Amino acid sequence: MGREEQIEEREVLSSIFPDEITDISETEYRISITLDIPDDEAEPPVILLTVRYPEEYPDKAPLLELSAPQNSAPHQYLNVAEDKDQLLQGLQATVEENLGMAMVFTLVSAVKEAAEQLVVERREAAAKAHEEALLAAEREENKKFHGTPVNRETFLKWREQFLKEMEEARIREEEERAAELKKARIKEPARLTGRQLWERGLAAADQEEGDEDGVPTEDVQRLKVGDSGA
Repeated sequence: MGREEQIEEREVLSSIFPDEITDISETEYRISITLDIPDDEAEPPVILLTVRYPEEYPDKAPLLELSAPQNSAPHQYLNVAEDKDQLLQGLQATVEENLGMAMVFTLVSAVKEAAEQLVVERREAAAKAHEEALLAAEREENKKFHGTPVNRETFLKWREQFLKEMEEARIREEEERAAELKKARIKEPARLTGRQLWERGLAAADQEEGDEDGVPTEDVQRLKVGDSGA
């Protein structure tokens, strides 16, 4: 009885998938499943479902295997080699619900829907992650214009830093002023008064009118006359 149901199901599947089904043996065949991904400009991914009937099928579950076509271009959001265990595990409930009945067409529909849903979910997750990254970058950029929110903690921290910077500026200014004064004293020696110049014999001709802090020229001449009368 089992073998008759297997042959009958195989004939029905040939009419449904005339170009997609390939026989491997009398009890084993492979069905090519092209996924329909909405709004996807890439080449639609294809998965291969291999079905092998055990002798007791359909009372016993068929043996299933998933693979990708040889030399097929990888899809951004589906890797059959990595995802096949997840997809096959998702078929277990469908298998158990259909024991005793021809179930391959139902399994093809289920695995196709599961794979398409997996691709859509991954694409949406990637788009969301990209959007969140853009929003995070925008928030960081906006911080430059909004500044840091002010509260007691941030104010005290700012005040401490401000006073520190002011003190450093004051010390730096005093050091610069002291350095300038020291430099000025070295380059500009102290000026001598008229008396100091006269006592040292350094009086110049341009000091004939005397100096307010020294001895007037008239007194010097009077002193010389007195000396000569003596």
